Amino acid sequence: MTSIKLKFRTHTNDNKKGVLYFQIIHNRIVKQVKTDYCIYVSEWQNGGIASSSPESESRNHALKVIRDKIAWEQSKLEQVVKSFESVGKPYTAEDIIRRYKKSASDITTVFEYMRYQSERLKKLGKLRTSETYRQTLNSFMRFRSGVDLYFDMLDADMVEHYESYMRANSLSRNTTSFYMRILRCIYNRAVEDGLTVQTGPFKRVYTGVDKTAKRAITLKEIKRIKELILTDAPDLDYARDIFLFSFYMRGMSFIDIAYLRKKDLSHGYVTYIRKKTGQQLAIRWERAMQEIVDKYPENPTQYLLPIIIRQDGTERQQYLNKILFVNRKLKQIAQLARIAMPLSMYVSRHSWASIAKARNVPLSVISEGMGHDNEETTRIYLATIQTNQIDEANNRILREL
Repeated sequence: MTSIKLKFRTHTNDNKKGVLYFQIIHNRIVKQVKTDYCIYVSEWQNGGIASSSPESESRNHALKVIRDKIAWEQSKLEQVVKSFESVGKPYTAEDIIRRYKKSASDITTVFEYMRYQSERLKKLGKLRTSETYRQTLNSFMRFRSGVDLYFDMLDADMVEHYESYMRANSLSRNTTSFYMRILRCIYNRAVEDGLTVQTGPFKRVYTGVDKTAKRAITLKEIKRIKELILTDAPDLDYARDIFLFSFYMRGMSFIDIAYLRKKDLSHGYVTYIRKKTGQQLAIRWERAMQEIVDKYPENPTQYLLPIIIRQDGTERQQYLNKILFVNRKLKQIAQLARIAMPLSMYVSRHSWASIAKARNVPLSVISEGMGHDNEETTRIYLATIQTNQIDEANNRILREL
């Protein structure tokens, strides 16, 4: 007969945490297996882990994580005992501990696996995907209060709690879905690698994509931005130039602007490959585009505009820093230009498509101009752009009441 019980060893100082451990009794031999988890004396009640004070939400969450991990580890110990019992041969308490520790050391944890996959993608040159894996890992680690786990512990209840945790932290459905899809992808790969069996833990959470309101501004508002006098505000002037350059280039995305090379401009045309789709686009070089390039000293790198200004292995980080900087400055520009909508680089792209549509530019032309794979993509894209025309029409109707 084997007994496995959770025990608590207090610290000599009652104000410090004590250690949780398993007591294993087999054939009257008592052994202990120390865990990595510590709790306060007040959190140990009736032989189990109790909740902290109701006011301490973060601590209660941490205690729940510890309870989950302890329950899982105890079940693993019990499985080891069952495996010995099924053979019918004599075994000792030391044998139980030895097999348990070996099985635990052979298992890759979720955090370890996510880090490995992120690094693997980085080495393959898939930097964006590597970053999304790292972002998901950081989010999931916050949810777990930094406590790692094994894939066998990742069940439907935990995934639902993770979704609730993100919603409680004011993340949108699309953002929670984004993290869930990444985590699901990692989980499915772990299943393929034999780290766990498929139990479908993501079946009760949202993993879709909601349509988002993509606002576009009018050509009059674009003109107001262009006519702002910003000579005394070089940071705002720079952000305005990048925004206008995107608009001039048929709503060119920021990443494509950042990586636009000097040699891409030749014989009056810019020819480049879209980072997102791999599609090649050619745009006639206009005077307005050249005026923006002429405002700045020649970039010492191969790139045309002063976004990536050093080729030292930090190119992607420079791009990420600049887009955050530009989008932040565009919010100030919106106020100066009396534009109610928060400006961002996406608004430039959406506005070009919306203005082209309002001027009856054929869908096929807009699709080709934006570098979409097909017209259906453009049709869906335009359908989600809420221009001011409908709002203005409604305003006129209401004024007549």
